[in-house]
Amino acid sequence: MAEAEVRLGDSWKAVLGEEFSRPYMHDLKAFLQREKADGKHIFPKGAEYFRALDLTPLDNVRVVILGQDPYHGAGQAHGLCFSVQPGVRIPPSLVNIYKEMQSDLSIPPARHGFLEHWARQGVLLLNSVLTVEEARAASHQGKGWEQFTDAVIRAVNEDCEHVVFLLWGSYAQKKAAFVDRSRHLVLKAPHPSPLSAHNGFFGCRHFSQANDYLVAQGRNAIDWQLPATP
Repeated sequence: MAEAEVRLGDSWKAVLGEEFSRPYMHDLKAFLQREKADGKHIFPKGAEYFRALDLTPLDNVRVVILGQDPYHGAGQAHGLCFSVQPGVRIPPSLVNIYKEMQSDLSIPPARHGFLEHWARQGVLLLNSVLTVEEARAASHQGKGWEQFTDAVIRAVNEDCEHVVFLLWGSYAQKKAAFVDRSRHLVLKAPHPSPLSAHNGFFGCRHFSQANDYLVAQGRNAIDWQLPATP
């Protein structure tokens, strides 16, 4: 983890640096080393564990979207929740996110699932768990990542002003239940998964609501339209 810590930008290092010396992080590092030594394929690659933080400095966070754990198929995950690498088929939940964006903002669905354009504008695309074993969904839950990402959310809650939290599904809503609603906007909806999107994700209009709030607070709106090519 030491190398990953060094790669974090200064704004994150200032609030998260101590996390890397805590016992849970040492245990997590040892767990990941054992998994790799046993020949298991871990996603995303090590340099991308903290990609969400690398692309979205703390002092630039405008929106937080919380996911659960990385995609577990080869070539998919690259450190941003809901996002996949260029050339990878768009996952069903992201297809539904695009559908809601089209309904809300008349943005045509992108033909790729690479969301770095959002992250570079201040959309923190944070999974609760930052690694996974290939073909084993949720295999790294309960190993320590949740404690680290709780610290990330606390930092945004305490050190930022007027951030929009888009909490899709009960997992995200429970994880960020402590967010101060007097300082931030919290928008809740069912998860965009095909299993639940029709229960209230479609029609939630979170993208326009987020931008309306940001502009009202004197902050720049997010350009949700992705480039034609990643």
